[in-house]
Amino acid sequence: MNNIKTTFSIKDLENLSGIKAHTIRIWEKRYNLFEPIRSETNIRSYNIESLQKLLNVVYLNNNGYKISKIANLEAVEIPSLVREIASRGNQRHHALNALKVAMLNFNLSLFQTTYNNLLQELSFRDIFYTIFVPFLEEIGLLWQTDTISPAHEHFITTLIKQKVLINIEKVQSLEPQNDSRTYVLFLPDHEIHDIGLLYMNYEIVCKGYQCIYLGPSVPTNCLTDLTELYDNVVFVTYFTVKPEAEELAAYLDNFYSDIIDGSSHKLCILGQRAQLIDMAKIPEDISVFRSISDLVKEL
Repeated sequence: MNNIKTTFSIKDLENLSGIKAHTIRIWEKRYNLFEPIRSETNIRSYNIESLQKLLNVVYLNNNGYKISKIANLEAVEIPSLVREIASRGNQRHHALNALKVAMLNFNLSLFQTTYNNLLQELSFRDIFYTIFVPFLEEIGLLWQTDTISPAHEHFITTLIKQKVLINIEKVQSLEPQNDSRTYVLFLPDHEIHDIGLLYMNYEIVCKGYQCIYLGPSVPTNCLTDLTELYDNVVFVTYFTVKPEAEELAAYLDNFYSDIIDGSSHKLCILGQRAQLIDMAKIPEDISVFRSISDLVKEL
């Protein structure tokens, strides 16, 4: 069964563009900016070309162009004007829109072109924080609202992971310069969202520390092997959907008793689910961070 979207509802367009459906209808009716496909029961739907045009129209509107002026442009002039504005230094929104289109079209070439264009102006670190992080946050919302399919999410997140891994490899050839502590990166059992953790690997290696990356879905009892080899371990993990909210306290209690208690080891936690932790009830050897950049500052 094919669950990949080729047409979009007006609600999908609202979720993808950030423009209210009411406004999209006005642009459509008053300015003839879009031509919806109509079913036999007169229900509107839109193809990928309409979505791409909407994203470009929104970009131009956000950059000072009135809708009436955009409506008078030839179809080929709109993307050309978008590229011209982006080339003058307003890359962020253009890149985010290009990544959305690449994701929805499963377009590897567009993803690569967008990333390479960004590299001409930004470091990999800047691209991750200013482009990939907000894009990934938006992907989460699009998935929750059923605007994109799991196939879309897997396609684009795999490409982003590849970029993180390439940059890790570039710095991993360096011998660790600081042996004061060892970082061990893992995700709890049944947690698979690892892009943030992969990026932490990059930052830790850049800081000159030894970093051991264990990856997704690691049971706590598997971590004791590391504590037998290293005296001062900082465990770093990411709670995105696991543990469940009602299991957080028990997970941390077990982790502390099995791994940390009576040692110099520590645990650093990132992720949405981690924000549910009651800070007043956790030991000082366990720390919760609101963002990757906050944890990087503590390295």
